[in-house]
Amino acid sequence: MEALGNLQGFIPLILLFVIFYFLLIRPQQKQQKQRKEMLKNVKKGDRIVTIGGVYGVIKEIDEKVISLNVADKLNLKYARAAIERIVQGENE
Repeated sequence: MEALGNLQGFIPLILLFVIFYFLLIRPQQKQQKQRKEMLKNVKKGDRIVTIGGVYGVIKEIDEKVISLNVADKLNLKYARAAIERIVQGENE
């Protein structure tokens, strides 16, 4: 009988953890997985935006470094992790 009383004290903590997991932890893990997949699939010629807001086209790509063409004869080198997103349209 007393074991049941002790278990009832942990039920709110267990419910709080379950809610915390489904509202915060799981969505963040999904987002990290999508970002990792995007960084893995980026290729030469893709139009991208960096975390700093620089738009450009990937000219060279290495495991950790990309060369980004941002204007005529102007190439900048960035860490591959600095890619925020791949741009689909011309004016996005």
